[in-house]
Formats: sequence, C-alpha cells, structure tokens
Amino acid sequence: MSKLKSIKKTTLVDFATYIGVIIAFIIVNTLKNDGALTRSFTGQLIPICCYVVMAISLNLTVGVLGELSLGHAGFMSVGAFSGIIAAMSLQTVIPSPVLRLIIAIIVGAFFAAIAGVIIGIPVLRLRGDYLAIVTLAFGEIIKEVINCLIVGVDSNGLHVIFNAFGSKSVSDLNLLEGGVMIIKGAQGATGVKAISTFTVGFILIMITLVIVLNLIRSRSGRAIMALRDNRIAAESVGINITKYKLMAFVISSALAGAAGALYGLNFSSLMSSKFNFNTSILILVYVVLGGLGNIWGSIISAVILTILPEALRGFEDYRMLIYAIVLILVMLATNSPQIKNLVEKIIPRRKKGEEADEEAA
Repeated sequence: MSKLKSIKKTTLVDFATYIGVIIAFIIVNTLKNDGALTRSFTGQLIPICCYVVMAISLNLTVGVLGELSLGHAGFMSVGAFSGIIAAMSLQTVIPSPVLRLIIAIIVGAFFAAIAGVIIGIPVLRLRGDYLAIVTLAFGEIIKEVINCLIVGVDSNGLHVIFNAFGSKSVSDLNLLEGGVMIIKGAQGATGVKAISTFTVGFILIMITLVIVLNLIRSRSGRAIMALRDNRIAAESVGINITKYKLMAFVISSALAGAAGALYGLNFSSLMSSKFNFNTSILILVYVVLGGLGNIWGSIISAVILTILPEALRGFEDYRMLIYAIVLILVMLATNSPQIKNLVEKIIPRRKKGEEADEEAA
C-alpha cells in the first residue's frame, strides 16, 4: 500500500513538473508576442532554456549519481561548435532554419555523448576530488582544442585544419569561391546565422525532463541512486557499477551537448572562452542552490540566477556583490534548522497525515 502511494506521489510530482513548465512557457510566450517583455528579457529567453537543460543534466550526474563534475561546460562547448558546423554546412542543402536547428541539436548531443564515453570510461573509475579535478581538466582541454580548429565549408564539403603549432591560417583551407568560414581558431565561430528559437528551447526542456525523470523512476535510475547511497552495498548485490555510472554520465553529456547547440546558434559569433571553468561552476551553483536531486529546484534556480544579474544591472558596480550576497543568504536559509522547523510548523497536518498513512500501511 505504501509502495503504491509512493509511486502515485512521484507520478504526481513528475506530472506537476511537466504542467508547470508548459504553463510557464504559455505565459512567457504570450507576453513576448504581446510585446510586454523588455528587449533585454526577451534576449535572455533562449539562454535561460539552455541553462535549465544544463542544470537538469548536471543534476543527473551530481545529484542522482552523486559524482562531482566540474567540466560540464566542456560538453556544452562540444555540442555548441559541432552544432554550428552542422547548421552552417547544411545551409544550401536544407533551407529551413528550424530543421537545421533540430539537426544541429541532434549532432551536438551525439558528439557530446561520444566525448562523454571517451572521458567517462577512464574517469569514472575515480571518485570524489579526483573525479572533479579530471573533469575540470577535460573542460580546459576541450577549450584549447577548439582554439586550434580552423574549419570551413565549400562545394567540396568540409575543410578542417588542426592548427596545433599556430603556423596555419584561414587561407590554408583553400576554400573554393563561395566557400564559408565557420571556425577561425582562437577567434571562434563567426558569421553564424542565429536560428535558435524559444519554442525549440521549450521543447528541448520537455525532452530533457522526460528523459531524466523517466530514467530516475526506472530500474536503472534506482540502481544509479543505489550507487550514490552506498557503492559497496550496491556492488555486493550485483549492480554493474561501470555500466550505470557511464549511463548517467553519457546521458548527462548528451543533454549538455544539445543545450550547447541551441546556445551556440543563438549568437552570430561564439568563442570557446565562453565555456570556461566559470561556466561549469555557474551551472554547479544552479544545481546546488536548487537542491541535489531536485529537478524542480534546478529549473527554478537556473531561471532566477540567469535573470538576476540583468535585473540588478541598474545597481552598476554593486550588482555582482548583491548577486553574491543573495546566493549566500539563500544557501544559509535552505540549510537553516530554524527555517526547516518553521516550514514543519506551517504544514504540520500534512506531515502527520503522511506518518499515519505509513503506520496504517
């Protein structure tokens, strides 16, 4: 009986998450179409979608799997630049921007997943601080690799040069007339046609929620959480540690790559320095502030913390100080026993009712 009620409760929570995101999209999209939103806020809608997906995907690794990753921006950059290459290469073949965007997101997710497998197989044997340091190093390596890439496309297809020693230039691609430069080494991707849309960003959030929530509620998800809670006990009952850790890590990487492709195709130019250590930490802040394993919390914190710096722009030099103070106060509040007791006093009947139901079961 209690197990049935637990299943119903999780189903209701998941359903409420879907409905909440859909309602938020309808409201924001209506305000956008009516011109009620400021130009600044409208410009933030797609990055907000990207950061929400990033926060949910990282929560799968940090909150559900229980492993600290500091290189999530690296997977985002893989998806961003592979998505840009795919979209710009298909401009003449596929005139529809929406179709090219969808293909770019799929390509970005695919290459980020491959990077997740390559990194995950050796790295996931590590734990704790060692894993965090290696994933951090991966993020920095990816950034430097992209800085060495010179990519262009013409009627003969893609032309790629890996400029490891700095001796090559754009002219070495030998593009035919009408060819297009895509990535210019340290200058990043330039001349990109911004084709990302808020609607596609919303759909990507919904797909991410479906994948992550269904994984968490599945048998595989319970195995992943068992590894998080007690690795030795999980291994003793026959759970394949490598399999389930790699599963969570690769899915998280693929979703980050999809978000990166959406993000990259929202700007006319993009440099690899955008996906540095600070970006990884920012996404980790979203996850920690929202609560480890709490998908709703990741969504809300990603939205609020993306909007907050822009909302505080009127305070000029003090806005980042206020932003930091808000973060500290929220973390203190969420970890305060007094506030937790206050919440329990506000909703005592619900807690007592749940305890009575458990005893009866």
